[in-house]
Amino acid sequence: MAEVTVSELAQSVGAPVERILKQMTEAGLAHTKPADAVSDDEKQTLLAFLKTSHGESAEEPKKITLKRKTNTTLKTGSGSSRKTVNVEVRKKRTYVKRDDETVAEAPAEALAVDSSAADQAVAATAAAEKAAAELAAAEQAAAEQANADKLAEEKAAAEKAAAEKTAAADSGAPAFKRSVLVDDAEERRIASMKARRLAEQEEREALKRKKEALQAEAEAKVLQAQKAEEKGKHGTKPAPKAAAKPAATKPAFRGADAKPGAADEKAKKLANAGKRGSRAPKTTLKDRVHTAIQENDLSDRRGGRRSGGRKALKLKNEHTFKKPTAKVVLEVPVPEAISVGDLAQSMNLKAGALIKILMKMGTMATMNEILDQETSQLLVEELGHTVKLVSGNEREEELEQEVIDVAGDAEQVTRAPVVTVMGHVDHGKTSLLDYIRKAKVVSGEAGGITQHIGAYRVPTSKGDIAFLDTPGHAAFTAMRARGAQCTDVVILVVAADDGVMPQTEEAVQHAKAAGVPLVVAINKCDKESADPERVKNELSAKEVIPEEWGGDTQFINVSAHTGEGIEELLEAVSLQAELLELKAQIGVPGRGVVVESRMEKGRGVVTTVLVQNGELKRGNIILAGQSYGRVRAMTNDHGKATQEAGPSTPVEILGLDSAPAAGDDFVILSDERKAREMAQHRAELESQQRMDRQQAAKLENMFENMGADEVKILPVVLKTDVRGSLEAIQSALAELGNEEVQVNVIVAGVGGITENDINLALSSGAIALGFNVRADANGRKLAEAESVEIRYYSIIYQLLDDVKAALSGMLDPERVEEIVGIADVREVFRSPKFGQVAGCMVVEGTVFRSKPIRVLRDNIVIFEGELESLRRFKDDVNDVRNGTECGIGVKNYDVKVGDQIEVFEVKEVARSL
Repeated sequence: MAEVTVSELAQSVGAPVERILKQMTEAGLAHTKPADAVSDDEKQTLLAFLKTSHGESAEEPKKITLKRKTNTTLKTGSGSSRKTVNVEVRKKRTYVKRDDETVAEAPAEALAVDSSAADQAVAATAAAEKAAAELAAAEQAAAEQANADKLAEEKAAAEKAAAEKTAAADSGAPAFKRSVLVDDAEERRIASMKARRLAEQEEREALKRKKEALQAEAEAKVLQAQKAEEKGKHGTKPAPKAAAKPAATKPAFRGADAKPGAADEKAKKLANAGKRGSRAPKTTLKDRVHTAIQENDLSDRRGGRRSGGRKALKLKNEHTFKKPTAKVVLEVPVPEAISVGDLAQSMNLKAGALIKILMKMGTMATMNEILDQETSQLLVEELGHTVKLVSGNEREEELEQEVIDVAGDAEQVTRAPVVTVMGHVDHGKTSLLDYIRKAKVVSGEAGGITQHIGAYRVPTSKGDIAFLDTPGHAAFTAMRARGAQCTDVVILVVAADDGVMPQTEEAVQHAKAAGVPLVVAINKCDKESADPERVKNELSAKEVIPEEWGGDTQFINVSAHTGEGIEELLEAVSLQAELLELKAQIGVPGRGVVVESRMEKGRGVVTTVLVQNGELKRGNIILAGQSYGRVRAMTNDHGKATQEAGPSTPVEILGLDSAPAAGDDFVILSDERKAREMAQHRAELESQQRMDRQQAAKLENMFENMGADEVKILPVVLKTDVRGSLEAIQSALAELGNEEVQVNVIVAGVGGITENDINLALSSGAIALGFNVRADANGRKLAEAESVEIRYYSIIYQLLDDVKAALSGMLDPERVEEIVGIADVREVFRSPKFGQVAGCMVVEGTVFRSKPIRVLRDNIVIFEGELESLRRFKDDVNDVRNGTECGIGVKNYDVKVGDQIEVFEVKEVARSL
């Protein structure tokens, strides 16, 4: 501490300077002026003198006593005799400083262990004693100064009041004015005294709080030193009992009341405090915990673990859960579709809280509601979390990356182009390919049209070319689209005598969408009605411009019948392939696309694939869409067995577990288990997506369909020979329905019609349709026994026409009104028997008694009902012809002269799609 002057010291302790100088003189210090400096030693001398003068010892205290008092309640008895007893527990803990002689007698080993702890305890005690002494001196000085100030103020106030009273009396002021002055002085004195007392009370409270804080800090330091001492004592090897002294094993500070049996005595007093008469009180969980805490406290004061006993119970009265001080921001994965419950769980929320937020956003949802990715992203961002968009194709991306890694930087070679032949039906596509292949393909197709995708590798004078022959019928649009996506060059065949047809335009659109160059082959140029210029003009309108007109499309005049222009066509295809610079890797696992798949009895699933990169070998494990398996056999387009197939080579393979869809990609994997898991994952993903679409459609159309007429369904069981035909027929059947009638394909598959298919048709009331397939023996027997209709087709036109006729028969007939007669009202009569009767003249058609009527007034319908009577003279008749008078009685209506009675009938007319 730096030196201070006497005046500064007096100001800090709140005492007059004269008093401080007097006390310093009495203490033997040579300070006579307020500006004299006071050192730390002189302060200690003055403090010792003040303590001695007040009857206290100048030496440091030998012990510190801390007191604590707690009040608890005990409930005794039961019922009306139940009482509550207040129990006051007073605790006093005294810390005694040991003498230096006792410490000197302790063994060197124990002193080495306890030295640090004892030093800390002594230092803490000394600091506490010093602080307490300074506080006591400050309090004493403050109290004396306050008393002196109080006396001085009272004396000054009395003198001032007397002076004012004398001045008032001398000046001859009225008596009441003098009394007012005296009262004002008295009020000011009382107010100053109150303010002084309030300030003194606040100062005392502040000093008390400071003293309590210092005592608590000293107690904490003593306890910490005691624990450190106990830890050091247990960590050292104890001395022999004969050499050890009791004082040496005791801690530096020890509670004065921690004598043997103290815990038992206090527990006994606590138990006796709740007694009522001779009946013992009922102990509760609170009482037992309180007793355990007291025993634990006593055991701590004895020095921790008892020698040879168990460790005392340690109970900590504190919470184990700590509330987060900052908001936790999570990274929430958001897939393309997720339910409300799953999204809430990913954000550690309850589903109800998330539903409330959705309601505030204007969306009514349940816990199982499926949310799209955009809505889920808005919810997550609204709650302050980070969004991690998940596409749901992680496994697909991993598979793609694995295939790329396996391929690596393998050698690339020039591969043969893959050419797709497109065009309208019956424009000669297959005939043109047949001439190139020197084989009769058309003869194998029913009706002379192609209904399957054919893949062939043909050696030509310009090199090998892989051809894909797609059907031209409108039902096979999807198949042609797949053909355009896996091809390099498209040959568009257009008949010179027919020109551009609807399927020709679709082929051009598919080729442009896939970014594939076109080569136009104008076929049937050998016919007399051929007009190639017409084809060029029509295709130019579709933005397919010939090269001779400044475009980029080659037009070749060919004839599949005579072979004219075939070489030029192949040369044009080779030129396009050279411009594309087609490359493929060799010596790596193959990958490509599925061209076609079908089921064959005795062979299983037969799949036509086109290898686009790498090599496909027999024995490879192949994954194609949702199908997988090992390649058991492989044949080329000529039907010969082969062991491997390179790029741009179509082959037929056996070994897949199910028929994949045409257009699915296939890859070669090294692990069959991984291929199976991937196929199952794709199947589950497709099933989930289908269910989500159905659920969304149900929710969207729920209110729209309320009150609407029920849609009539034609259930169908469809079986075909190949997968491509199956998908094409399914697409065509889906387009046949309308808002009243629809086709529902109960089951669709590749292969013959089995007994299971007939059972499904029987249970659902469906008809069985077979395209190029037949029912087996068991299926035919069951169909005959249960009268299930089976229809076989080999041409798609007939199948679609029959289904369309069946749907037309299911449509409700249309109701058409036809006016059959009109009668003018000429006079109105009253009849006591028939009531009101209108005398009419039939002016058009015939009036029938049994048909409904309308009454028109000024060409406005004012009534619609029926005739009550129709009479001709006095006779009842059924009809009255044109130009004849009659009497008509209208039921429940009064007619007037000039009205027209219109007789009509309703006819039902059959409808068609």
